[in-house]
Amino acid sequence: MTVDRQELRARIDDERDRMVDFLRTLVRTPSVTGDEAAVQEHVVEKFESLGFTPDVWEPDPDVLRDHPAYFETTSFVEHGYEGRPNVAAVREGAGEGRSLGLSGHVDVVPVDADEWTYDPWGAEVADGRLYGRGSADMKGGIAAFVHAIEMLDDLGVDLAGDLVLQTTIEEEDGGVGGVLSALERGYQPDAAIISEPWEIPNVGIASAGAMYFRVTVGGRSSHAARGHEGVNAIEKALPIIEELVALDRERKERIRYQPILNRDPDADSTNLNVGTFHSGEWPSTVPSEAVFECRIGWPPGETRPEIREQILDAIDAAVEDDPWLSAHPPDIEWFGWNADPHEVSVDEEITRLVTRHAESVTGREGSFVGGDAGLDERFYNRYYDIPAPTMGPSGANIHGADEYVEIDSLVETAQALALTAVDWCGTVD
Repeated sequence: MTVDRQELRARIDDERDRMVDFLRTLVRTPSVTGDEAAVQEHVVEKFESLGFTPDVWEPDPDVLRDHPAYFETTSFVEHGYEGRPNVAAVREGAGEGRSLGLSGHVDVVPVDADEWTYDPWGAEVADGRLYGRGSADMKGGIAAFVHAIEMLDDLGVDLAGDLVLQTTIEEEDGGVGGVLSALERGYQPDAAIISEPWEIPNVGIASAGAMYFRVTVGGRSSHAARGHEGVNAIEKALPIIEELVALDRERKERIRYQPILNRDPDADSTNLNVGTFHSGEWPSTVPSEAVFECRIGWPPGETRPEIREQILDAIDAAVEDDPWLSAHPPDIEWFGWNADPHEVSVDEEITRLVTRHAESVTGREGSFVGGDAGLDERFYNRYYDIPAPTMGPSGANIHGADEYVEIDSLVETAQALALTAVDWCGTVD
């Protein structure tokens, strides 16, 4: 059939309140990583209302454990996967067209409500923005792709290829139980789009590698008044941290990744962050142990083994300069996030299609961006050879107070996704 593209765009805009209402339902249902079940119930209800038969399943770590992308996420260690379902539904094509996956994560990061002007779970609308945790990252993108498909159905558009719709868990913690579980379950479309908030018309083409590590430094306890009898673990940890800070500084000066700079010319292309530090139990006791945890992120171009080697070399440099540390070397543990970077070619047909439609519906020129955060797209691209760019709405304060998404950009995202689905999957007369 011939699709009236202007009519499709107009219907998506005219019916925006349906999309906003669904998004408000999602945002009003807290779903901090590890507690995603309640919001997935709303997704199931929505899919069923569209005539789909949802597939609802909990990830099985025994199925995933041997996969090269597998690692134990911190949320799995703390909560397991019981009661944390993924949801998928297939809108079956009416012909032999190519299949397209539309995917998003329902989990969100925690909030400090005291920092917020708006209720973080209130989904309040003001000045064309919808506020709330997850409104941009990324329940807004989910609402947009669901709305796109709903409007295709309203207009009776028969796509030739299948559409695979899915909402997954724990992306904020690595996505192993989410997109990787869905791929291993058999949801492997010819291409996929994840509607992360990359500020349409920008198109995301890369994710960062990310790893966590923990350093435990030993000392010897004593009363502070007789500190010469002890060894202060905090003091011994400091030169190690200084070497890691120096490594971070050197890497920032050396590494430049253009898709990151396309979005923010002042951004760093790589980061090594000392995120936690714990030591001591009493001010008058010399602490016998200090533990700090770090996260390193890097763009495409380096491997996990290469990054580990640089970190270990920096730690060794501090250890070699200190007799105590040389005799009592610190313990280094890799835990949690353990992800490779990825990059999808800008020449892939799906990348060109989504770029063309994003620019067309907004009337603006976009940029190819990404590479500064770990994303679910890597599972598609690195391990299954499925091209998966990112395109999603505009917003601000992601992971911060007063997170919001711009409603007009949700409409544009839904329009671009619908048009991309038409061109990628094809239609049937």
